[in-house]
Amino acid sequence: MTHWYYADASGQRQGPFTAEELAGHVGQERLHAQSLVWRDGLDGWQPLDTLASELDLPAGRLATPAVDDDGAPPAADAPYAPPTAQIASEQHYVASDDVVLAGFWRRLAALFIDSMVVGFAYYLVLIVCVIVLGVGGTLLMRNQTGSEGAAAMIGMMALVYLLYPAISAAYYAGFESSGKQATLGKMAVGIKVTDAEGRRLTLGRALLRWLAVFLNYITLYIGYLMAAFTERKQGLHDMVVGTLVVDRWAYTAHPDWQQRGLGTATKVILAIAGVFYGLMFIAVFAAILIPLATRS
Repeated sequence: MTHWYYADASGQRQGPFTAEELAGHVGQERLHAQSLVWRDGLDGWQPLDTLASELDLPAGRLATPAVDDDGAPPAADAPYAPPTAQIASEQHYVASDDVVLAGFWRRLAALFIDSMVVGFAYYLVLIVCVIVLGVGGTLLMRNQTGSEGAAAMIGMMALVYLLYPAISAAYYAGFESSGKQATLGKMAVGIKVTDAEGRRLTLGRALLRWLAVFLNYITLYIGYLMAAFTERKQGLHDMVVGTLVVDRWAYTAHPDWQQRGLGTATKVILAIAGVFYGLMFIAVFAAILIPLATRS
């Protein structure tokens, strides 16, 4: 599908649009014959009337641009460069009442992916650190006192216990305050994190949201389950910090693109998670029962 863009009266790039959507803007007189448009394959921005035949626009549908006092149409300022990818204004904040809140199951699927990502990153970094510090510590401790060796062991234990929260905080706060407003797991199921008004979180607020997640552990995961029953699908940490988890197209120029069901990606991830944790449960159960059976 070809995506079209146009430069509005202030020279800001708008789009992408299909040819039919662009024709709709013409019908609403948002564009005129000299409005600048672009699609992939064009060398630069072109006046709309030069592409009217390609867009199947009859000449009579193109409005005449307003003129200045000297009788000349105002010059259109094109954006600095044609877009190179489908990333433009559809992701910019647009206030809307049509908001699809992310339910419990979509959030659970995202959490499964994020837990795997953070866990993998943690063990990868930990193994590297243990190898480096272990080799270096062994060389240093050959000629050191017992107290210095104990200090090295304390440092190693601090690394083990503090590395995971450091990686987790950087991952969640960094991604959720980014332009995507979502971690890798949330991207996979098509959801994002916003403040109560639908706007992007600051890094500080995203970090506070990560800290508030510990309330869910203190309440034995009841804080997570609250997302299935609260009016705005908020977990305990969301309610404390004032955040929402919504569909990725909520608060954009295309709220009609929101996904109102679970979606294929969510169902597949939940199925994989079910198999994964099911096998873990079986393995733990077997590890307990097999020794008991062999003793008898």
